[in-house]
Amino acid sequence: MIALIIMSTVLIGTLCVLAYRLAVLALPVTLSFTIARIAYQTGAGMIGAGIIGFIAGAVAYGLLSVLFVSLRSPAARIAVGLIFALPAAGAGYTLISGISASMIQSELWRLMFCALGGLLIGSVAFTRLLVPSTRFRA
Repeated sequence: MIALIIMSTVLIGTLCVLAYRLAVLALPVTLSFTIARIAYQTGAGMIGAGIIGFIAGAVAYGLLSVLFVSLRSPAARIAVGLIFALPAAGAGYTLISGISASMIQSELWRLMFCALGGLLIGSVAFTRLLVPSTRFRA
């Protein structure tokens, strides 16, 4: 019984970390799934669609990172950062909303927690482009 509780705790923690990372990388992940779905529908097969989707997500992340670093104008850098961070903020809001839907009865408090989660995850996504040491880590 104790082993089952420990395994459940580890699994829940792992799923939370995975959901957080997918929320931070919302734009490349969403683009990757969309391209993979289109490739599958046009006859690429499961493996081919997965490879094409992975490449599309990696190219999108790499292109945004390189574009962010190479631009000198602060306004252009902020625009590229917002292109990366706004989908992450939306994914963070949705993630917290889904987790807290059955736990928090007050709609006002749930909305405040969701907004805070979206703001934090969006700022982490923006920071991921700013800090060179975290730029190319998953």
